[in-house]
Amino acid sequence: MDEENRYEAVRSRDARFDGEFFFAVETTGIYCRPSCPAVTPKRQNVRYYTTAAAAQGSGFRACRRCRPDAVPGSAEWNVRADVVGRAMRMIGDGVVDREGVPGLAVRLGYSARQVQRQLTAELGAGPVALARAQRAHTARVLLQTTALPITEIAFAAGFASVRQFNDTIRAVYALTPTALRAAAPRGRGAGAGRATPAAGIPLRLAYRGAYQADAVFDLLSEEAVTGIEQVSGERGGRTYRRTLRLPYGTGIVAVEESEHGVGGWLDARLHLTDLRDLTTAVQRLRRLFDLDADPYAVDERLGADAGLAPLVAARPGLRSPGAADPEEFAVRALVGRAEASLLVERYGKALDAPCGSLTHVFPEPGALAGEPGPLGELAAALADGRVRLDAGADREDAEAGLAALEGVDMGVVAAVRMRALGDPDVGLPGVAVSEGWRPWRSYGVRHLLVAG
Repeated sequence: MDEENRYEAVRSRDARFDGEFFFAVETTGIYCRPSCPAVTPKRQNVRYYTTAAAAQGSGFRACRRCRPDAVPGSAEWNVRADVVGRAMRMIGDGVVDREGVPGLAVRLGYSARQVQRQLTAELGAGPVALARAQRAHTARVLLQTTALPITEIAFAAGFASVRQFNDTIRAVYALTPTALRAAAPRGRGAGAGRATPAAGIPLRLAYRGAYQADAVFDLLSEEAVTGIEQVSGERGGRTYRRTLRLPYGTGIVAVEESEHGVGGWLDARLHLTDLRDLTTAVQRLRRLFDLDADPYAVDERLGADAGLAPLVAARPGLRSPGAADPEEFAVRALVGRAEASLLVERYGKALDAPCGSLTHVFPEPGALAGEPGPLGELAAALADGRVRLDAGADREDAEAGLAALEGVDMGVVAAVRMRALGDPDVGLPGVAVSEGWRPWRSYGVRHLLVAG
């Protein structure tokens, strides 16, 4: 988009572009999402940024009215397989918070200087600034939805010190942490009505455009593995619950099926044994439910195909779900649902406090490496890093590594690439796809499977 198109999106308050770019107003010092309901600024006072971090780096603070930090992520990072796309997926997964920029660079196979240069040149912000913007958003969620002490929130959000936390919150929101907590939506006073750690963290998982929640929950219900997943309730009002294996601990999440309109959100509640896992857990849920997709671009491309057009019209905004745990999905794709349930019972780590039928987290690859046959080979390759399926994994390398394993057929490889690696442009063996569907072949496949 050029500046003329961006300004038109701002002038018309077009929510289709929320998260795709941000705009800042020089006369107010504030940056917003395109759909911000405030009075449209004059064209000459507007500047545009690819990321919130770039706007913050230029000295702008977040709008309190439209909350630009709460928008869905850009679908571009899931489409792109280059260094910038992979880096953005890993930063979202919390790699910079856990391993620093050197750790991110090692995972990408570049020097820290090269990563810094490429991100800054294209996005206007380096990895530290991008991670800082993410930490600020995590802190705001905790401040405004929980009664946790501010000092605990600082470290849970990934800040190295309380001073760094205070300085960042003031810079991003032009408020102290205490004032930001008091400014929580719906007029809640400080601490009033907020969740305690035992009650979990309430979340609104935002998406853009239409969202076919029923098709996503149907798939999750069909695939649910005993001990780690459960889908309850009647169609249209179901709840999906599952356990999560996270970098610092474990988690349990509940996501409600009822979505809140076009450009709305899914309600969720997250219980964590270690709050430092919040950012990572949220990003993995977003990938599982494909919440950062651009349904406008997908439907426009697929709707131009004569065979798919009726299916797209019947289910606008159909998503291509991902996976909450890529390594877990790879094992499940290989062995099937029934065998996966047995593996959970035999090798899964038991929760300290079971929640109904949720009793375990899925076993780590290392625990399965001694199994005979293809399962043992796959688990060993995942455990020793010969096959990488993390958020920033190179998709071509992962596919080649999987295909080289004995007993892993191309159907499993394609499913892992589509779901575990979140590739939006994958065809499945035995499913007729068209080159004209690129770069959204995964969504075309989903339409055929749901309709068929």
